[in-house]
Amino acid sequence: MTVPLASVGCAQATRLSVIVPVLDEAPAISGRLAALHVLRQRGAELIVVDGGSRDATGDLARAVADRFLVAARGRATQMNAGARAGHGEVLLFLHADTTLPAEADVLILQAVAGGAWWGRFDVTIDGRHRLLRVVERMMNLRSRLTGIATGDQAIFVRQDVFARIGGFPELPLMEDIALSQRLRRLARPACLRARVLTSGRRWEENGVVRTILLMWSLRLRYFLGADPARLAVRYGYAAREP
Repeated sequence: MTVPLASVGCAQATRLSVIVPVLDEAPAISGRLAALHVLRQRGAELIVVDGGSRDATGDLARAVADRFLVAARGRATQMNAGARAGHGEVLLFLHADTTLPAEADVLILQAVAGGAWWGRFDVTIDGRHRLLRVVERMMNLRSRLTGIATGDQAIFVRQDVFARIGGFPELPLMEDIALSQRLRRLARPACLRARVLTSGRRWEENGVVRTILLMWSLRLRYFLGADPARLAVRYGYAAREP
């Protein structure tokens, strides 16, 4: 059954919920969320879910979000909390360091109105290193061929479909891959060629080649059944001291 969507460009109902998980994002959060104001003007709602920030992220986000929530730390847990609070017919999961194309909401709603159950955008990695151009091309091609999306590609999904599969598996890492696997069993994604811009900071700080090899290794180990908690530690996630 297709979700009944109001005509694209009409703000009669909340058709899109933008869910942004955050953690200690104070230096950049105001600008990132302000960039979503045009979507809110066209009827989208902005839900920010904090994972226990220790800086001014909460105060800054409250000032510009339609809803501000606090959930247990972890992108999957935070995004599931945002999805439960969302009123939109379509959910868009957006990393705090990713910028959408200007007409993202229109493109998403057109894709869903055309029959898509879920999808993602192509990605550009913000950075000057030549290898980043290769990385982003490979990410986009791999996603198009396999039907697997990453969180950096701004995954969107009909709310009824998201509920049907039980939301994000609450894993400390690879939650985007696990969600894609669940969704792919139902339908192939809409692979939108419009590009989101995502931060290349981790790539440049840790070395592009080193990061490529690390991500390949982590994904291979995940597909072979490795414990996501161990993979998260290897990726650099660490438990916070109380």
